[in-house]
Amino acid sequence: MFDRMTLQVLANHARAAAENMAHTLHRTAHSAFVKETQDFTVMLMDRAGQTFAVPMELGATWYPGLTYGRAIDMVDDYRPGDVAFTNDPYSGHVATHAPDTHLWKPIFADGEIVAWSGGHIHNTDMGGAVPASLSRALTEIHQEGLRFPPMKLVNEGVFDAQILRIMSTNVRKPDLNIGDIRALVGALNTGERKVHAMIAKFGKAAFLDGVAGLLDHAEAQARAVLAAMPDGTWEFADYADEDSEKANPCRLKLRLTIRGDEAILDFTGSDPQLASSLNVPSGGDPRHTMLLVGVYYVLYTLNPQILLNTGLTRPFTCIAPEGTVLNPVAPAAVGMRSLTCARLRSVIFGAFSQAVPDRLPAAPAGNNCIVNVMTTDDRSRRTVIAAVNPVVGGGGGMPHRDGTNGSGADAAYLKNTPIEITETETPVEFVKYGLARDSGGPGRWRGGLATEMAFRVFAPDTRITARNRDRSFFRPWGVLGGRAAGLSDMVVNPGTPDERRLGNVDTAVLQPGDVLEIRSAGGGGRGDPMAREPWRVAEDVARGYVSAKAAERDYGVVLRDGTVDGPATAALRARATPAPGHFHFGPERDGYEAQWTPAAYDALTAILSALPIHWRFFAKTEIFARMEGRTGAEGVAAAFEAVCTRFPELPRPRAEAAEAAE
Repeated sequence: MFDRMTLQVLANHARAAAENMAHTLHRTAHSAFVKETQDFTVMLMDRAGQTFAVPMELGATWYPGLTYGRAIDMVDDYRPGDVAFTNDPYSGHVATHAPDTHLWKPIFADGEIVAWSGGHIHNTDMGGAVPASLSRALTEIHQEGLRFPPMKLVNEGVFDAQILRIMSTNVRKPDLNIGDIRALVGALNTGERKVHAMIAKFGKAAFLDGVAGLLDHAEAQARAVLAAMPDGTWEFADYADEDSEKANPCRLKLRLTIRGDEAILDFTGSDPQLASSLNVPSGGDPRHTMLLVGVYYVLYTLNPQILLNTGLTRPFTCIAPEGTVLNPVAPAAVGMRSLTCARLRSVIFGAFSQAVPDRLPAAPAGNNCIVNVMTTDDRSRRTVIAAVNPVVGGGGGMPHRDGTNGSGADAAYLKNTPIEITETETPVEFVKYGLARDSGGPGRWRGGLATEMAFRVFAPDTRITARNRDRSFFRPWGVLGGRAAGLSDMVVNPGTPDERRLGNVDTAVLQPGDVLEIRSAGGGGRGDPMAREPWRVAEDVARGYVSAKAAERDYGVVLRDGTVDGPATAALRARATPAPGHFHFGPERDGYEAQWTPAAYDALTAILSALPIHWRFFAKTEIFARMEGRTGAEGVAAAFEAVCTRFPELPRPRAEAAEAAE
């Protein structure tokens, strides 16, 4: 049995091993999205496929609680040198959309498997209906590209040429895909060597005991964080702007219950499974890592020394009813699950913010837009498909400082690609890249500023995909008197007669000379903006973060030639009215919820949950279409009656449906 000091030594060795894996992949990857943006993961796992070590310096931060167990069990007869893989979201529930290709390698000692090395890379393209494979408009998983169930990719050190041939035939840029996969295999080999080094240092039996101890220690740390919170139940809901292309909002609902050192996250009341690609394929796993990403951020915020591994998930139980957006059944499309996961994180943050209001920030931007370009490079006469840059918004105002500008909070792992590299690899010209003034939510601690980016294209029929477009209607919320942040936007040819506002549309076709401008949302503010020191506001104005007009309107600070006018500021602030309540959502959500009250959504949930899964989204859409002039639960019941009259094929009697809605 490891004592605490020796266990920490093992934890340091394991994390160093994971960092080495990440550096191997980072240095040898082919696509900009992996080597620059760093949308990849690596990890070490115990014999059951539970993650016990992840890097902290490189890669995505979504997966410290991931378990490969179900996928591992779908492959037989592992041998030294084998590598298995999958990118199928419905096979083993490790991959969560088709571009994420997960690999895992058994690590043997004395003839038995003692651990696994694993990880994923986000392929630039896996085929399918659109370049980069992802769009909100797709309606079934078969449109989202080539899928491989768990199978061996490498047999005793030799790549399966047939699998690589199938991939090369079906994807748009096979060299990038296969190059990144080979780089990930190299990272797994690095992990294998590091595990053997740990076994040599500690001994096989001690290593196995120590790995179990790391998981137990992380569990104990997570339980300690929960135990320090008050017992209670808190509810929170948030919305993605659209549940499908140019349609209705997608609601996520959480009822958080904390009892002692355990917590239940009940997502009942979230929208039904969607006829778009915003579904999150959790497979009903009560501790699926996608459902708990927001929890990892909360735990790490409250204890930065916490170990990041699967042990963190043990005190939590998630309830995500089958046939809902957080637990869809095949063949539901899932490619844009990252948009929904961003909103899911803000829902979790909102619930925990009520439990420990003094410790947590306001909402982050929550729209990490990934921009891909498919065009022809006239310099080489070749088709190019590349990730241009993530457009990520600011973090929410913190209890002790402003939110991080540009790339904050739960999306900070997405690194920007230097403009020079993008313009070298992709025939586009950047005309703007920076921070958006007045986009952070006003507060005692200001929300982080949004990112804005614009680029010009040169070839005809250049196709753009900008996945995760959101927050163009529902703002990131402020807390404790802080105000909601600025909205996102996407515009073609801004400021010209040919200007077109695209809102949340995530695909576009551009012609030579067209300019595409994208802006993220900002982060919400925290605390009364009238309590922000005037000198801080003046500094924000000098830096270009806040306009002089907004300084006066939002902060009550009057500036004369850049200097604070003290008497005028004091007089203006004396007339200000503090924002009521714990949250500030902005006028858009306030207006929406005047019609769609919590009682209305409870009635909608009762109706939809009683229907067969394949009828639910249709019924939701038809009810929304009949809500004009109606509000609350009574309005929903009346709208459903109208739907039943129009569609007698609904497989449930109207009287029974009305009873469920009451």
